[in-house]
Amino acid sequence: MDLTFLGTSAGTPTKVRNVTALALQHGNSRGWYLIDCGEGTQHQILRTRHSLVRLRAIFITHVHGDHCYGLPGLLASASMAGRKEKLYIVAPGPIKTMIEAVLLASDTRLDYELAFIDVGALGFRWEDQAVRVTTVPLSHRVPCYAYVFTENDVPKQLLTDRLEESGVEAGPVWGRLQKGENVTLEDGRLILSDEYTAIRRRPRRVVVGGDNDNPDLLREACAEAQLLVHEATYTQEVADRVGPAPQHSSAALVARFAESVGLPHLVLTHFSSRYQMMSAGGPQVSEIAVEARRYYRGNLHLAEDFATYFLNTDMSLNAPAMVGSGSFRS
Repeated sequence: MDLTFLGTSAGTPTKVRNVTALALQHGNSRGWYLIDCGEGTQHQILRTRHSLVRLRAIFITHVHGDHCYGLPGLLASASMAGRKEKLYIVAPGPIKTMIEAVLLASDTRLDYELAFIDVGALGFRWEDQAVRVTTVPLSHRVPCYAYVFTENDVPKQLLTDRLEESGVEAGPVWGRLQKGENVTLEDGRLILSDEYTAIRRRPRRVVVGGDNDNPDLLREACAEAQLLVHEATYTQEVADRVGPAPQHSSAALVARFAESVGLPHLVLTHFSSRYQMMSAGGPQVSEIAVEARRYYRGNLHLAEDFATYFLNTDMSLNAPAMVGSGSFRS
């Protein structure tokens, strides 16, 4: 699994950070998923290897503009790029209303089908061959959700000794069994994949939170996760000064939670535009890292635009080298 940050600023963009968007890729090397789509996201995508034609689904955490204003332009550009395949948009209900209104008002016609799925629907679950996605309701000024991406295609290991004992010779049948197929042999025996294969490792799981002032809501989802991506809009000192009305998390709040659940990897994002990469005056992004490190002993990173993180099958996280004072790597 790899994650590329397309925007890491909260509310408004800065000269070096666009507003929120995140690309997640797993399985088919060309297919990928987009989580949130702030204004200008399609411009950010042009600087990556990702293609709008290969986009499998879009997941929107909530209706605030810095998480969704980029949608109409991106959808139109996908059509002009030649997209024909159905595109799923998983989002709160008002997103469907917004998209349909903009497309109608701007006389925009898409050459592919949009499939809207209400993330708030009871028992929501979305999956394809590569991942399955569930949600966790969060605490924000509007309905907001975290998306939990769990690997759906964990490779099976053949139990070769058992196959040989059963007289199943090595060949194409072994390959089909490893892919999960049940096979009928020429002698009429039905060989079940589950009886001759085993899964040797846990599926990888990534939790991507939307805006949220109560990380503890993610405790159950994070129990089996290796990586949490969560907003840390402020340091605690600034959060106390701003007050509770915006309903955002501080670095200290998220870090204490991550430590309490034993998360191996934590990537913070969605930083207030008041925090600069390097500044002679005013707060710097590095202050968020310093605060988080006081409470969290795991693998901590502050996301930067275009930084890509790789979650490996051994559950380690390959992260980009430090770029500017905003990066903090343990």
